[in-house]
Amino acid sequence: MTDPRLAGRRVHVKVPATTANLGPGFDTLGLALAVYDELDVAVRDAPGATVVVHGVGEGEVPTDETNLVVRSIRHTFDAYGIPMPGLDLVARNVIPHGRGMGSSGAAIVAGVMAAKGLLEGIVDIDSAGLLARATELEGHPDNVAPALFGGLTIAWMAEDGPQHKRLTVHRGVSLLVCVPETSTMSTALARSLQPESVPHADAIFNVSRSALLIAALIQSPELLFASTEDRLHQNYRAAAMPETDALVQALRAKGYAAVVSGAGPSVLVLCGDPAERLAAAEVVAEASTTPWQAHMLAVDFKGATVVPNPVETVA
Repeated sequence: MTDPRLAGRRVHVKVPATTANLGPGFDTLGLALAVYDELDVAVRDAPGATVVVHGVGEGEVPTDETNLVVRSIRHTFDAYGIPMPGLDLVARNVIPHGRGMGSSGAAIVAGVMAAKGLLEGIVDIDSAGLLARATELEGHPDNVAPALFGGLTIAWMAEDGPQHKRLTVHRGVSLLVCVPETSTMSTALARSLQPESVPHADAIFNVSRSALLIAALIQSPELLFASTEDRLHQNYRAAAMPETDALVQALRAKGYAAVVSGAGPSVLVLCGDPAERLAAAEVVAEASTTPWQAHMLAVDFKGATVVPNPVETVA
């Protein structure tokens, strides 16, 4: 039976895409991207949940209680000891699935934020609680942290749970995200390709580059190329994504700070200014042998938002 305090409640949620790792910052660094999935959730009297999906995933993702967004809402309600009410969801998805742009993290964050909005005035879920609930579902915080809080995030695990630090990206940094039209990559598969241990020299190499990358992103964009070198994960995954590896190498050969976006197969290019981004897009058009969609994106600085009981507008 629905908690009477929840009767009639509705929320509107907006969640940005993300790109994680950024080259050397494996499982630690992430950026929020100005591309958004949106979600409307309404409490109903009948138990269970229905999901209507528009856009990416329409006709493919589950439309019942097994949907990842619904599972995330239920997980959050359960964490605070309140039964999830019956729900009707309408998802409007833009973030590509299986392309290394944080689609699963965005779905989880959408569910957690929807629960926060529905529980407003009943349970106060702070930023630490949001990150904890999302990380419990995602398994690691590098994607869900920027999706929740926007900007550039450093995420790590501590004894008392996941932690994050949000930083503001230098205004000169421009992003180019190259998305393959057909190929996808499973995060689980990508992780399975990595060794259990790496050489000591490679670990030191990545520590230095990760530290330098923070400086490049917030203060010195001229250091982006040097700071995006990686020896921990991209080389091990290259054979599973030959087109991605070829594009990264072609861009880096021309001096552009290209890396694999998340688990791939998309490619992220971190540019020091808009002119450099345009030039990098030309290299993509010339060098690639398979179709890529080149998106010139801004950094999202707000992160996920939720509006309880949104006012309906007439189209």
